[in-house]
Amino acid sequence: MRLSQAAALVRAGVEETLSYMSFPREHWLRIRANNMLERVMREIRWRTRVVGNFPDGQSALMLVAARLRHIAGTKWGQRCYLDMERLRQVGEPAPSATTAQTA
Repeated sequence: MRLSQAAALVRAGVEETLSYMSFPREHWLRIRANNMLERVMREIRWRTRVVGNFPDGQSALMLVAARLRHIAGTKWGQRCYLDMERLRQVGEPAPSATTAQTA
């Protein structure tokens, strides 16, 4: 009985699970995994543990915001995670035969 329910869940979610495959192959790994975000969250978690107790929520928010500003302002924050130009090329309609003849 349990396996039939699990199989039904897998069948119901297979389209959503594989939706990343509709994007260009070069983007699959980066869409499927969010390693950059996980790294930022791990670093923020580490910094908050080092500090220990915060006097109030504002000071914790200030620490997180300062770290995010630092990341955004450095070379690491300027890296291109996905090449959006590749998505634009995929989204453009292919020139038809009549358009190619008139051009």
